[in-house]
Amino acid sequence: MLRVVPLGSAALDAEALALAAAALARGELVIFPTDTLYALGCRALDAAAAERVRRVKGRDESRPLPLVLAELGQLRGVCPKPPRALEPLAERFWPGPLTLVVPAAAAVPEAVTSGSGTVAVRVPALDFARRLCARAGPLVSTSANRTGRPAPSTCEAAVREVGGSAAVAVDGGEGGSAPSTVVDLTGAAPRLLRAGALPWADVEAVLRDVAP
Repeated sequence: MLRVVPLGSAALDAEALALAAAALARGELVIFPTDTLYALGCRALDAAAAERVRRVKGRDESRPLPLVLAELGQLRGVCPKPPRALEPLAERFWPGPLTLVVPAAAAVPEAVTSGSGTVAVRVPALDFARRLCARAGPLVSTSANRTGRPAPSTCEAAVREVGGSAAVAVDGGEGGSAPSTVVDLTGAAPRLLRAGALPWADVEAVLRDVAP
């Protein structure tokens, strides 16, 4: 049965963190807030759980699942060789609404990468989301809605969409209304894949200072 846990005090935040981390360790799915939208997630290296996320969303098999990290240091577990542009972009925009597509480590399951050999990663600005990653490891973090439906900015909306498949839902109040900006760093030059909360012009300003 789904357990909804609010944030708002040190005690509530600690309870939510413990319950969510325990559910993730058991291979269950969790709804949690980020600095953009509410996410449905699981541990990034848990292939069975990632496959459940995919089924719950009705996500096309060709579309990878994005990840969130506690901090830049966690990248090593999911990306063995970061592209040159990653560090200056991460230093400027992480934590924040910038998702970077990078080469995936062999340990990242195909249920996450969709066989692409790449993985999309970011460090969210919301403290709770980072603390959850610090406790549980890198997490799948895809919007908590069925594919084709509006992405939820509240826990209530996320629960209506996918709550029947999650063990814990963490209610952090109203979230953002725009998704993260997605930039592919795996090609010859960085490429905008999705416009979002961070303007592309801001990304380009940093990239101009990156040596080719």
